[in-house]
Amino acid sequence: MGDIRVRNVDDEVIGMLRSRAAREGRSLSRLAGEMLAREAMRPRQEWATRLDRLHQEMLERHGELPDSTPDIREERDLRG
Repeated sequence: MGDIRVRNVDDEVIGMLRSRAAREGRSLSRLAGEMLAREAMRPRQEWATRLDRLHQEMLERHGELPDSTPDIREERDLRG
């Protein structure tokens, strides 16, 4: 794992984070790392949520589409 150093963080913010970490039984470093990881993953999670919504809209609009796998296999087998 790598290290990261954040400079010029307001003392009040550091104090709030230290208090939160202590309340949750974690170190400030662990809390900050988890917060950074969540923030880094947020765009990916938002994209997945949008895709899920789109999928639901498509299902509502068009219903469940049939599985084309058997047809593709049959056509492939006929070509031999």
